[in-house]
Amino acid sequence: MSKTRFKNPHRTSLYEQRLKKRLEDIRGPYFRDQTAIIHSLPFRRLKHKTQVFFSPNNDHVCTRIEHSLHVATIAATISKRLGLDDQLAYAIGLAHDLGHAPFGHSGEIALDEECNGIDGFIHEINGLRVVDKLGNRGKGLNLTFGVRDGIICHCGESPDKSLSPRNSGDDLSKIKNRKFVPRSYEGCIARIADKIAYLGRDLEDAIDGKFIHESDVPTIIGKELGKKNGEIIDTLVVDVIDSSEKTGNISISDDKFEVIEMLYKFSKEQIYRHEDILNYEKYTKRIIKELFEYLKDLYGRWDFNIENYEHSKIPLDVRFGNYLKNMRELYSQENAGAMEVVRDYVSGMTDGYALRCMKEIMIPKELSFDKIKD
Repeated sequence: MSKTRFKNPHRTSLYEQRLKKRLEDIRGPYFRDQTAIIHSLPFRRLKHKTQVFFSPNNDHVCTRIEHSLHVATIAATISKRLGLDDQLAYAIGLAHDLGHAPFGHSGEIALDEECNGIDGFIHEINGLRVVDKLGNRGKGLNLTFGVRDGIICHCGESPDKSLSPRNSGDDLSKIKNRKFVPRSYEGCIARIADKIAYLGRDLEDAIDGKFIHESDVPTIIGKELGKKNGEIIDTLVVDVIDSSEKTGNISISDDKFEVIEMLYKFSKEQIYRHEDILNYEKYTKRIIKELFEYLKDLYGRWDFNIENYEHSKIPLDVRFGNYLKNMRELYSQENAGAMEVVRDYVSGMTDGYALRCMKEIMIPKELSFDKIKD
């Protein structure tokens, strides 16, 4: 099959468009996007946002920044072999999780419940907001349409066996749910790469952490996909390439998809719903809700009166005031209310920062008796 079958005739005119026009430089549009993403504060915070095992005491447990790098390399590899734009695929992989809240999906659920008055919280949609509005201290990263579309449509939890780009829907601001598939083949690849990246790594982390034993894993999974993360990635990358070349869509073979579904079901039951994980989720949800309500009340009282925040004795108040100072222009343009402002701030937190903020508002500073003479 000719590799040109995957070419989209509208790719140059559509995928390379930016919200604000700029002259491209020697890097090209998608490599430029990669550098903008890597240098951004939201991307740097991903190193302290974990996947499944929240705020672990081990540096070798997968973080979102590592996961994003895996997705980027997997997507780029598949795209390159299929004659597509590996630079676009890599950029989507780097940025796809920029909208994630602290504490993984439990944090997302807690934020969604708190934000039910403003359309809830979906990390894919928040990811587009991060790169369009919140990044670069309220100025946005001005990424290309192809990357922005890949971010908002990346949903890695969807049971996708075969994907082809949607033919319409170029106004990304109208996407409010997870029903949309990407507009590009590279976006479709990144979406499948997301699942390839996390299934094997979550399994490996769970075994290393003694949450499960290797003997617990169904034999067919090891036989058909591999027992290690690297083996699983290699098996599925080759399968996606072979299957896509045969079908003309970005797809997984019937045999491998059946085993992937089996692995996902096993992970959901034995890892994601592990007793220790569920118990920790109760605390993380409580932390998100407490922080959200605290900051919403604070903003409701002080709004943009920055001096009030600056003179507070609670460090979180001071930092939140600095955030508002930096973001004043954006929030004024949007006429944003307390819920929107607090949603943005809390969703940007890392696991460790959220824990730190919780301590600051729940545990008072010790009273000092240093002035007492012996």
